[in-house]
Amino acid sequence: MKARKKILIIYTGGTIGMIENPESHALEPFDFDHLIDNVPKIRMLDYEISNFQFSKPIDSSAMNPSHWAEIAAVIEKNYDNIDGFVVLHGTDTMAYTASALSFMLENLDKPVIVTGSQLPIGEVRTDGEENLITALQIAAAEDENGRPMVREVAILFENYLWRGNRSTKYSADNFNAFKSNNYPELARIGLDINFKKQYLLRTEKKGSLNVKYDMDTNVLFLNIFPGIRKDLVSYILNAPGIKGVVLKSFGAGNAPNESWFLDTIRDTINRGIIVVNITQCTNGCVMPMRYMTGKELSDAGCISGYDLTSEAAITKLMHLLGQGLPTEEVKRLMTTSLCGEMTI
Repeated sequence: MKARKKILIIYTGGTIGMIENPESHALEPFDFDHLIDNVPKIRMLDYEISNFQFSKPIDSSAMNPSHWAEIAAVIEKNYDNIDGFVVLHGTDTMAYTASALSFMLENLDKPVIVTGSQLPIGEVRTDGEENLITALQIAAAEDENGRPMVREVAILFENYLWRGNRSTKYSADNFNAFKSNNYPELARIGLDINFKKQYLLRTEKKGSLNVKYDMDTNVLFLNIFPGIRKDLVSYILNAPGIKGVVLKSFGAGNAPNESWFLDTIRDTINRGIIVVNITQCTNGCVMPMRYMTGKELSDAGCISGYDLTSEAAITKLMHLLGQGLPTEEVKRLMTTSLCGEMTI
């Protein structure tokens, strides 16, 4: 007989972990020591389930790199004794966390499934119960060789399993709240869980799990728009301590072609600051040689982020800068797919 799958639930906070107080009717954090009592269907899974709960569950809008490090530390501590991990998380910054973990957990060879809900798990019509149960099933799933079916960080929400660093939250009120606009779903959930094996990450591991905790937050987004002012761009790009900028450009990587804009970007890069060009569009990628304005940015030293999501671009930049690598190596790795986050 096969041993029961060991799954660890890591509860960080968010809507899924709320339940209504019968007296005050206010939503309060869920006590996961009583998880089985509140979601009795979990007993039918016959898994060995344990849990870790943040000492103070947080709203996901308060999530920051120290919390990512806490999640990663729990995974590292339990990695050898657990078959799969389910991270319960608020939806607002879920794609940032999933992206960050994908870079931090080098040589990951087990499932880390991030999920949450739009309605509290204690609500009658909640999506939380289904998301939690499905995430547990995916975390326990095996392929035909008895290895984990999923060996990466993924987001499970309603009917789809998405690669974590390819995902973004697109709806504040739909149950299918996440999409991956430039990469297909890893699984579609209906009557069965139908894995799309050709899209699952299958990389040759170069050793055991290696958690890289350091993240450098001296980064920022520069979202351009028609009429953006020279003084504001200069002010932003001269912020003290800035080491990296994710430039959110138009279309296939285009930006204003006024000389002041290109000069400002060039001066920024010449000061040793890394500028990564990604598109504001939800689909498609940066193709810097397609139009003259994009080529001028490239000639100025701006590197292409190809089809990186905003969440993946900023967390990858934090991660690489956090390793203390030389600038040229950070630039090289920003244009290299480390864990399926981009299509070159």
